Amino acid sequence: MKKVVFLLLLVTSSLFLLIGCQSQENAEEATSNSVDPSMESETDIEMDDEQKESTTDTDEPETTEQPSKETVIEEEPPIMYRLNEENWALEPIAEDVDENVLLLTIDDVPDKNALKMAQLLKDLEIPAIFFANGHFLETEEDYATLRQIHDLGFHIGNHTMTHPVLSDVSEERQREEIIQLNTLIEEIIGEKPKFFRAPHGMNTDYVRQLVKEEGMLLMNWTYGYDYFEPYMDAEKLKQAMITGEGPEVDVPYSLLRPGANLLMHDREWTLEALEDIVKGLQEKGYSFVDPNTIELPTS
Repeated sequence: MKKVVFLLLLVTSSLFLLIGCQSQENAEEATSNSVDPSMESETDIEMDDEQKESTTDTDEPETTEQPSKETVIEEEPPIMYRLNEENWALEPIAEDVDENVLLLTIDDVPDKNALKMAQLLKDLEIPAIFFANGHFLETEEDYATLRQIHDLGFHIGNHTMTHPVLSDVSEERQREEIIQLNTLIEEIIGEKPKFFRAPHGMNTDYVRQLVKEEGMLLMNWTYGYDYFEPYMDAEKLKQAMITGEGPEVDVPYSLLRPGANLLMHDREWTLEALEDIVKGLQEKGYSFVDPNTIELPTS
């Protein structure tokens, strides 16, 4: 009996010992797998420092300072020439102004060639006045053509609505021919004409006064040949315009002089000869007047 009790005690002690060892092993394993609170705190601090450094080093958007845009105001060119109504030539206002100049004008626009003439003169850097007729301004396409000529930098002059001989019509009709075209041109290009030329050069006292009241400069011309049949040929026209002579129309002498007011028209042969005419006159020592430098009347 004593042996049995002894054996039971021995078995029970062994079981307690085994259970205690297992519990110790589990406790050690749990301890090894747990994170030391002090280590976790250090890790968090390191991460916070990195985040702060990252935030500090981030470049702020650069503010590009835009240069201030100054408004560029183009100055009006000085007035240097006035028109002599006795010979229709331009004369220098002051002694130091170049007198070896010519004024280039083109009538009866915009027909079929005016825009090409304007583009050519623009390329050659030659100023000119384009005198418009109302009967060439009947469609939106005509308006667009005139607008293009103006946008190229050329003055648009008034050459009446229907191109009548003004001395043959009433004063009321004379007024209509001029005022109606002024209004139409201003509607098209946003600017009223500053120059007037009567068809066939035929003016009246009434026209002179009306044009002055409108603030326009009345002008005829010194010479021109492209409306005479013998000079409806580019080669002959070129020769006549460069020399100033028109022997086939009873002008055997030269009309070319400093300040000459040159008349040409919207014609195919004139377009063909235009570049040679300009270059030929330049070779003779002439330059071309900017219409902006011509004195206008005061009403």
